[in-house]
Amino acid sequence: MHADFGSGTYDNQTIGIPYQIVPGSQANVKVTLETYASESDPGPMPIPSNALIEGYPNPGTGDRHVLVLDQGNCWLYELYYAQESKSDTWSADSTAVWDMTINEQRPYTWTSADAAGLSVFAGLARYDEVASGAIQHALRYTLPAAENGFTPPATHWAGNSTNPYAPPMGMRMRLSASYDISGFPPQAQVILAALQKYGMILADNGSAIYITGDPDNRWNNNDLGTLKNVPASAFEVLLISPLYTQSNVPTGPVPTITSFTASPTTVSSGEAVTLSWNVSGASYFIVSPQVGAIRGNTVTVTPTQTTTYTLYGTNSYGRSTASVKVTVE
Repeated sequence: MHADFGSGTYDNQTIGIPYQIVPGSQANVKVTLETYASESDPGPMPIPSNALIEGYPNPGTGDRHVLVLDQGNCWLYELYYAQESKSDTWSADSTAVWDMTINEQRPYTWTSADAAGLSVFAGLARYDEVASGAIQHALRYTLPAAENGFTPPATHWAGNSTNPYAPPMGMRMRLSASYDISGFPPQAQVILAALQKYGMILADNGSAIYITGDPDNRWNNNDLGTLKNVPASAFEVLLISPLYTQSNVPTGPVPTITSFTASPTTVSSGEAVTLSWNVSGASYFIVSPQVGAIRGNTVTVTPTQTTTYTLYGTNSYGRSTASVKVTVE
């Protein structure tokens, strides 16, 4: 096992996946969707112009994750291969919005900012947790090979192997309770205790048994380096059930949008318009442009030009959309 995070830099890049916390007042900006647009959440999103990209200060051509926690509204925004084209516009190969107030999952077979369709942030080993003395969740890890299958909580596969023993995305391994961690230094010991209690979940293809954390100059790299002494044989694979492949992916009804209306539909520039919707079966909503992720069934907008608003309602089985045009005279 290896820690794929730490203090300082390697090849002029920080080590780990950073995240940032923004207030509820953070302005939304446009996010252009690229490679995995059909499985992504549209913007706008509260991505600050100085958001840290994985690998900063020189992100290069790596995964370039951007993770933003909206502290005021309890939303988590995650971008994969993020690029800032100008101060008010970002692009990403894939995006995912997570409602932190519910047990949300991506639609079955959809990716996220992670190959397994998981939240990246949720699986990080964070310095603040280790400093508090306990990590209270499973960690994220990678393996070189995977099959075309996934097991919950994963929702997406990224198979690159035909080996019958290749694991599915979402496979959870747990450090054996009998493995003696008492001789490890403090930071490593907290991480190992979490792995004995919660384990780690396969989130992406990559180096063998590399667990992910945030970059922080308070990490002790020598301390984290002792994790290399833990062999793969010290882990147990939890029962892989259910295992979903192309032949048995769960199916069900997507959200039903009964109505999506604007009142009024014709206004002067800057005049308030109320958008309202009646939807059943949705886990979360996004209104684009201008609004972004939102709870409830109504929102007020103030268009300055004729705008077509689109409502996106998403659940475990997919997404439904509806649009309404507001004319600005």
